Amino acid sequence: MNKQNPKERSRNFNEVALGLSEEEALKEASRCLFCKKAKCSINCPVEIDIPRFINAIKNKKFEEAIVTIKERNNLPGVCGRVCPQENQCEGACVLNAKKNPINIGGLERFAADWELRNSQSVNQATNDERRPTTEGSPEPLGFARDKLRRGANDVKVAVIGSGPSGLTCAGDLAKIGYKVTVFEALHIAGGVLMYGIPEFRLPKEIVKKEAAYLASLGVEVKTNFIVGKTSLLKDIFDEGYKAVFAGTGAGLPSFMNIPGENLNRVYSSNELLTRVNLMKAYLFPEYDTPINIGKKVAVVGGGNTAMDSARVSLRLGAEKVYIVYRRTEKEMPARKEEAENAKEEGIEFNMLTLPVRIIGDEKGFVKAMECIKMELGEPDESGRRRPVSVEGSEFTMDVDTVIVAVGQSPNPVFLKATPELKLNKWNKIIIDLETQATNIKGVYAGGDATEGDDTVIAAMGAGKRAAKAINKYLSNEK
Repeated sequence: MNKQNPKERSRNFNEVALGLSEEEALKEASRCLFCKKAKCSINCPVEIDIPRFINAIKNKKFEEAIVTIKERNNLPGVCGRVCPQENQCEGACVLNAKKNPINIGGLERFAADWELRNSQSVNQATNDERRPTTEGSPEPLGFARDKLRRGANDVKVAVIGSGPSGLTCAGDLAKIGYKVTVFEALHIAGGVLMYGIPEFRLPKEIVKKEAAYLASLGVEVKTNFIVGKTSLLKDIFDEGYKAVFAGTGAGLPSFMNIPGENLNRVYSSNELLTRVNLMKAYLFPEYDTPINIGKKVAVVGGGNTAMDSARVSLRLGAEKVYIVYRRTEKEMPARKEEAENAKEEGIEFNMLTLPVRIIGDEKGFVKAMECIKMELGEPDESGRRRPVSVEGSEFTMDVDTVIVAVGQSPNPVFLKATPELKLNKWNKIIIDLETQATNIKGVYAGGDATEGDDTVIAAMGAGKRAAKAINKYLSNEK
């Protein structure tokens, strides 16, 4: 897929990957072997009929393609951009044996973007509370809506959180006919899709459009509503909701617990990305959200969030940005594509390096970071080789900003307000893995609140399983 030139894109927030043209999409779709037992679909967490939608593209039936995708996936524009297809559908493609799988993600994005350009707008929800955003909702996408809705009933279901798991669960239940209300703590729907992923990877207009599509299915979205503060779980059931899905996410940042983490210009990746993505710090002073990034930035971590933080820092004006990771690049959880994009943009990778202290100046600002070199020992519980410090290898990095991207924990507000909910030792909600059911009757959960910091598509898969289980539960109740 064509991309912006690295030198140009490293100083702007426009989308890096430019998408497939119609000619490119037709050519790519024609490569598909249309396997009868399609491993690509089997390996898709939301079970899209991939050969069918690719065949529709091959035959220029683009409306049929997007309707096919939306039978299973309510967020195709999102997934086509940020889903790790290389580990799932594309990884299972038979052509991957020759390292040349079908670009399934690119074709999914093509179908979603075609709908974005060509669909006729459908009626907007009239009640302002049902609008998925307070920042001027775009018209929702209309091709799939009427073809996928299946009746209506008066049974109310609540969804807590409007991230990928919540939106997926809400959309699937609305298609069946339930009256679904999504309660979102922030002022705009989308969860991590809005605050956690930069504009250059996932334009926010795409998220707004796909949230608006769910509103057109009848999903009611109440923003600025914190379950655990505005109302408790008990209150929701008292208001007549028969089931609840908790997709409250993992918004509590983790730190390294080393000296100096309280210095000025030490950020969690959460704070940095939320300020930039949700509060538009990159458009300051047009948006009143300044952010102080120095000239030399160290980002600690090796996941997609670390790559996003590093690439954002570069675009905010940093002259030098380093990824600091305690294992080797082979063990990094980040997508290969995102690591390659970061390198192309000039970000340096310091592997087998562990920070041990952040050093400040007389005014309390970061001026350096002390590190130690590591080597890999025996595998740990994650299956990756455990990093072990090398005695006498201490050194100091000359940096003036440190961004900590070493993981996140579940948002605590809902959990603290619901003490009867069973949690594991990492404060993640304990669920039945097949149904997403919690220990509380009628309450289901999924996404980062149960899995930790996972992928968008994994969260969506959890939302789909929960919707199926909730429908079965409510059908049995009736």
